[in-house]
Amino acid sequence: MKVSTKGRYALRIMIDLAENGAGFVPLKDIGERQNITVKYLEQIISLLSKAQLVSGTRGNGGGYRLTRRPYEYKISEIFAASEGAFEIETDEEGRASEFWKGFERTVQNYLSSKTLDDVIKESKAKEREPSIWIL
Repeated sequence: MKVSTKGRYALRIMIDLAENGAGFVPLKDIGERQNITVKYLEQIISLLSKAQLVSGTRGNGGGYRLTRRPYEYKISEIFAASEGAFEIETDEEGRASEFWKGFERTVQNYLSSKTLDDVIKESKAKEREPSIWIL
């Protein structure tokens, strides 16, 4: 199973907006911080905007911002907007089919249980972990 760059970058965009978005954030700024081309950002932000996860404005001071607070976004909806519905495609029938159905439910439950705020907090906690433990 592999999440495409659209899905990974969509999550990075949403994190960037949450951390840097007191107002509207220009795509150029996001692109510089995330090392993603503006052209590719435009494609992804269009998907996020269509799903009403972000809103945008043009002109001086324009850019994009979140439409809700970070704790109100489920990771599953960010991936659904950028990747489409999560489904395991398999032609398995019989005994293995129940395994794949359970696997799909487990992944979907995990993605639905995590919020954008959770991902940001987990990332910051990881950054604070010491790299050397002294006993």
